[in-house]
Formats: sequence, C-alpha cells, structure tokens
Amino acid sequence: MTIKNIEKTPKDLFDEEVKQADIDHHTPTAGAMSGHIVANLVVLIDKLQQAKWYVKGMDAHSLKVYFGDLLVQASQQKDELGRTLVDENLLTPTTQTEFSEYAMLTENGENKYHSAEWLIDNFVHDYNTENLFVTRAIKLAEKEDRPVLAAMLTRLLGENNHNIASLQALLGNTPRAGLDEEDEDDF
Repeated sequence: MTIKNIEKTPKDLFDEEVKQADIDHHTPTAGAMSGHIVANLVVLIDKLQQAKWYVKGMDAHSLKVYFGDLLVQASQQKDELGRTLVDENLLTPTTQTEFSEYAMLTENGENKYHSAEWLIDNFVHDYNTENLFVTRAIKLAEKEDRPVLAAMLTRLLGENNHNIASLQALLGNTPRAGLDEEDEDDF
C-alpha cells in the first residue's frame, strides 16, 4: 500500500501559522516581538500619512515634507523587517486583523485636528513605545543566535532614537524629555 503525499492547502498553512504565532506570543521569541514591531509600523505609517495630509500652522509645509520622509522611512523599515523575518524562517503579520491584534500604537481620526505640536509629541511617544519592543526583540534575537535579525533591529533602534531626538528638537526639548520616568526620591 502506498501512502499518498497530500499537499497542504493555503488554508491549512495559514491555520498552522496562526497556531504557531499564538504559541510564539505566549512564550516571547524574537520573531513574535518583531511581529509586534511590524504591526506598530503599520499603525505608524497610517498616522504619518494622516499627519502629512492634515498638519496645519506656520510650519505646515516643512512638516508635510518631514512627515513624508518619516513615512517613507517607516515603510522601508516595515518591508526590511518583514523580509528579514521571512529570510529567518519566522512569521510576520500580514493581515489587518493581525496588525490590529499585535500593535501597541493606536490611531484616531481625531488626531488630524490636533496642533502640529501635539502631533510631533505624539510621534515622539510612538517611537518610544516602538523602542520598547525593539530593545526586547534585540535581546531575544541575540539569545536565539539570530545575528542578522539583531543587526537589523539595532539599526532600527538607532533610526528611531534619531527620530525621537529630531522630533523633540522641534519641540525645544532634549531627546529624552518627558519619556524617562524620574525617581523623585533622587532629588
């Protein structure tokens, strides 16, 4: 008797992916943590697009250009991280459902009515939130002996830190102003 090799359907493969992603997210892995970063980048891209279209004020023209540059960068980061995850045989979210489930960043239609200063401050906090996942993913990638993923994530961290510093400068702040919790007992 010959056993027939039955190929898995796309539905079977995706069902397996969802099951594996659930396992990975309950026992954090570099891949799972990076999936959160991809999802956060999707939300960030939407927010940057909205800000580019709707920012108002005396600096609107230059901010539209700046937000457009950040938008291009975030799109490139998402693509590079997704490609790296695929190359590493790790899962990356690809659907709106997954992006919604895994993203920590939030978007809101009301944002477009806020001031330019509010938008800039909001982006500072978004990049800082994203870095919480990036730093954790770097540690996990190093622990799992994934040097290519760790290097890509380290580059992403540097770009995010630069974006935080640049955005904070627009607000007249130092790079970490309002981001690091200060222990009042130290004063």
